[in-house]
Amino acid sequence: MDIAAIAFTQAGLALGRRLQRLLEGDTVSLAAATGEQKVSFRHWTEEHFPVRDALIYIGATGIAVRAVAPFLKSKTCDPAVLVLDDRGRFCIPLVSGHLGGANALARRVAELIDAIPVITTATDNHGVFAIDIWAKAQGFTLENPQGIKTVSSQLLEGKPVRIRCDFPTAGRIPEGLVLVHEKPYDAAITIKPKTNQSTLFLIPPVACVGVGCRKNIALEALEEAYHMLLRKGGIDPAAVCGLYSIDLKAEEPALLALAEKLGVPLITYSAAQLNAVKGNFSASAFVQKTTGTDNVCERSAVLGSGGGRLILKKNAGNGVTMAMALKDLTIQWEENP
Repeated sequence: MDIAAIAFTQAGLALGRRLQRLLEGDTVSLAAATGEQKVSFRHWTEEHFPVRDALIYIGATGIAVRAVAPFLKSKTCDPAVLVLDDRGRFCIPLVSGHLGGANALARRVAELIDAIPVITTATDNHGVFAIDIWAKAQGFTLENPQGIKTVSSQLLEGKPVRIRCDFPTAGRIPEGLVLVHEKPYDAAITIKPKTNQSTLFLIPPVACVGVGCRKNIALEALEEAYHMLLRKGGIDPAAVCGLYSIDLKAEEPALLALAEKLGVPLITYSAAQLNAVKGNFSASAFVQKTTGTDNVCERSAVLGSGGGRLILKKNAGNGVTMAMALKDLTIQWEENP
């Protein structure tokens, strides 16, 4: 984790230096709100809050609360925020206990310095399945995160949570969850969420978009084709895990720009690798002549998915072809997050 810490006393500064040594594998920057190198804790928070994975305040809880309050946005994007007293007796996660990892970090820090982790999250204290922690561990995106509260509240009250899953499952389903196939449901594991203000949608990144395009294609043309493909399949953008094409397009500027804009990798394959992919594809003599393979978008999507299922065949227009395949996914349940 990329961690920034600030101490309000000399004792806290010494504790911060100790944490820098103990938190192996993490980057920990340390500032002081005391002494000759004193910095403003408000300005420090404003600088670090948007860019760090975690903030650690070594001092009074009230100061930390006032410092972060103006910058809080959502549990899905706020960094983990911890408070330590300057004697290192208590470690308190304030913000983003689950999705931001504050609870886990608090337990880790507490173990390292022999402190008491003060965990106040109800699901943790009652031993109830925490669906947000589980989803984060799976690499899923949470759509409509306000649904986390509904799910957690029902589990804490002993009420069943109805969950729809569009993928095969393995293992024992956590206590309190009930698999359903029809509405109503409280949560769904899907790549095709529907607009619903109360349902929590968990989106696995399993959709592979194969792309073929003419040389020097405009970014706008690629974006239009991409969004059209997602609309056609009713696919949530969070489900897309990468763009795939032939190695002739490895340096195509617009394709690289689209991958960067989407925050996904661009992975390319040789014509021989694409030709080795088994399946029924939309063959083109022209594409075969110019690239060495009869289809780029469908073959690259399937190859990128590890031999998964082609769910959207070639969509062509304006010099672009796109297709989509799904990685094989089996949901692995675990009773305790």
